[in-house]
Amino acid sequence: MATIDECRAALERLSDHMQGAAGHVRAAAAMDRSVSCHVTDLDVTFVGRLTDGRIEVDETLQGPPPEKAQIRLAMTGDDLVAMVGGELHFAKAWGSNRVRLEASLLDLFRLRKLL
Repeated sequence: MATIDECRAALERLSDHMQGAAGHVRAAAAMDRSVSCHVTDLDVTFVGRLTDGRIEVDETLQGPPPEKAQIRLAMTGDDLVAMVGGELHFAKAWGSNRVRLEASLLDLFRLRKLL
């Protein structure tokens, strides 16, 4: 089972990948939205913002997110680490309900370019 530190590091790597992207992927990541990532097996939520093509984690909270972020992810720590590491494809994980992604319809259309 992935640790909290491994999950935080995975989010930082994801953020680095997004900021280093070009073209339509970079444009899709250039939103300004509140973000939460609930790691279900650890019952921990990383809360922050997607801004300037980066995910900035502001807090790590015990339990589910206290407020509804504009972009919400939920998954196990192992799935988070595997997705960022390229071992698990997001679309496959999402299709099999291993990952939950909730956002407005407009944000979902923009985020699909990142996937």
